[in-house]
Amino acid sequence: MSISKSVKRTDAKEKIRGEARYIGDMAFENPLYLKTVRSTRPHAKILDIHLPDLPEDCFIIDKSHIPGKNRMRTVVSDHPIFAEDEVLYIGQPILLVAGPGRETVYQISQKIRIDYEDLPAVFTLEESENKNQIFTEYSFSKGEPDKAFEQASKIIEDEYRTGLQEHVYLEPQGMAAEVKGDTVFVYGSMQCPFYAEGALTEALNMPADKIRVIQTTTGGAFGGKEEFPSLTACHTAIAAQVTQRPVILIYDRDEDIICSTKRHPALIRYKAGLDDNNRVTVLDIDILYDAGAYTGLSPVVLQRGIFSATNVYNFHHLKVRGRNFRTHTVPSGAFRGFGAPQSIFGTEMLMHNIAVSLGLDPLEFKMKHILKQGDPSCTGGKIHDKVILPELVERALDLSNYRQKIRRKKKFTGTGISLFLHGCGFTGNGEQTIKGKIILRKTKDRVILKVSSVEMGQGADTTLRKIVAYTLDLPIEKVVCEIRDTGLVPDSGPTVASRTIMIVGGLLRTAAKEMKSRWNEGEEFEISKVYHHPDFLEWDNDTFHGNAYPTYSWGVNVADVMIDPVTYNIHIRKITAVYDVGRAIDERALRGQMEGGIVQGAGWAAIEVMKTKEGRLIQHNLTDYKVPTSMDIPEIVCDFINNPYEFGPFGAKCAGELPMTGAPPAVAAAVSNALGIPIKEIPMTPEKLMELDKHED
Repeated sequence: MSISKSVKRTDAKEKIRGEARYIGDMAFENPLYLKTVRSTRPHAKILDIHLPDLPEDCFIIDKSHIPGKNRMRTVVSDHPIFAEDEVLYIGQPILLVAGPGRETVYQISQKIRIDYEDLPAVFTLEESENKNQIFTEYSFSKGEPDKAFEQASKIIEDEYRTGLQEHVYLEPQGMAAEVKGDTVFVYGSMQCPFYAEGALTEALNMPADKIRVIQTTTGGAFGGKEEFPSLTACHTAIAAQVTQRPVILIYDRDEDIICSTKRHPALIRYKAGLDDNNRVTVLDIDILYDAGAYTGLSPVVLQRGIFSATNVYNFHHLKVRGRNFRTHTVPSGAFRGFGAPQSIFGTEMLMHNIAVSLGLDPLEFKMKHILKQGDPSCTGGKIHDKVILPELVERALDLSNYRQKIRRKKKFTGTGISLFLHGCGFTGNGEQTIKGKIILRKTKDRVILKVSSVEMGQGADTTLRKIVAYTLDLPIEKVVCEIRDTGLVPDSGPTVASRTIMIVGGLLRTAAKEMKSRWNEGEEFEISKVYHHPDFLEWDNDTFHGNAYPTYSWGVNVADVMIDPVTYNIHIRKITAVYDVGRAIDERALRGQMEGGIVQGAGWAAIEVMKTKEGRLIQHNLTDYKVPTSMDIPEIVCDFINNPYEFGPFGAKCAGELPMTGAPPAVAAAVSNALGIPIKEIPMTPEKLMELDKHED
């Protein structure tokens, strides 16, 4: 039977029956509840904190209780676990109130008064650029861009913008902790248990073997539970140590939105040089991301943004610069696509708008520039694997009836197409650095799979078990996943970067093959494997030269839209999507990933508006932050073309972040065609479209 043939999800029964235990379902003996007191100022000195008299059994926990470093460990560990003398954004945690009931701690938190001295603040990318508030800056080039601009027949300059986006995972952030003997146990909804463990070793000043981080059933994440839970893990662990009682910290939706990380807003400037044949020969790209108040993960988000900036195209001469800027707003962080959707949106719409301005067909114009096997990537690496983008385009055109629709020009009705890719696994040397490890343990006729990659709704448990079961010719029921407990599983890396199937699944496939050959050696033995890059990959992290990724997955989206001629509301009628993800490990699970990502991308493009005013989020719950509902979801036609990757399990490559990238430019191109206007910014609100359309008239 083909590995792609779908099986029943291994977690379906417990979730459908309501038996899965989320963090809110856990019971502790004599617990305390926590409430976070947060900054109400975007940038200010803390002058004094006035506390009320505390009832019995209530506690205040703040910076003075941290035994180790008062910094949340991440790529750049600059975010204080509790504010010190200064706050840099509205929502920054200052202290915790612990007490025996939720109402009690909420009431105490309302009585705490904080005196501030306000300091100057910056709120926009432009203000921050003018003040040179740069966190990180990178650049690289290819060919001879200056000379190519001198020789260009036409120069086109433009800029594109993308907005904030909220993750809207079903289950809000939640964490609990308790101390048992000399060990601190932390339980929570998270993507990366070993990230939290690393943060706890520094905050608690304790060795890792005295800390256990245990993932509970996780109701969605999309990147929002990558680095942020390290902060709440520290909060709960410190509170458990101070009070010597189990503690529980679960955000309601308002608090979750106010303080958790968001997608980086972006401004991307382009200067393109074209030759006499209207081919883009040189491109200068300047990418600006709003990192918010602290750096955190932003350097690596920016790296994926700049390494994806040329999308599926081969520009012979290139300059790319990327900068992260500080603003006094809630920090930006990991989000599905990890910086790539912003830069790919800009480049796709630049190519669309250049073609339209020259009177050319956008798809034909794009196809003249696409990468082929053997071409250099934007960082000077080599596209090692076969590129089947032309086949993906043809399949998408046939399934969507694109050619006929694009000839039928009718105001307020439009069809648009996007081409896109996603680099698989960590950026640059990331996979080599973390050296993800897995363990397979045989116990009689069963196999226990030990990895730190988590199930968070995406189907990882089913697909990883399936890889092992199929390799060993065992029923999937005979392969079980160990609980994600840092005391029980090895660090196979975080559940990010579309790496779970390709990297971790690849290690499991290799280990399972070895186990199959040694099956009769004994009833109990285990095999472990550590990841190593394929030999053909080279990367220089100082110059950003070489293969930024082991391989790429590719996609094509076609969007059909109608615009209400009175309200200018966008009705996305249909999205046709065709992907090359190597080979599907489970087609139904993969289809679910793709359809969900398409809806999330379309929502970011057309519906989801999130703005700040003087550092304060205007939208802070699901009443005023609109996301697509079942009534907004278009018809989705999704198809795959196999193009097996030599080093992936059964040929699989990355998949989970790919669909987030393709929908926004496809929908924007369709709206552009429907109204006959260039689209340069998302979200496309009705007000903006009306203004642009009237201006065009």
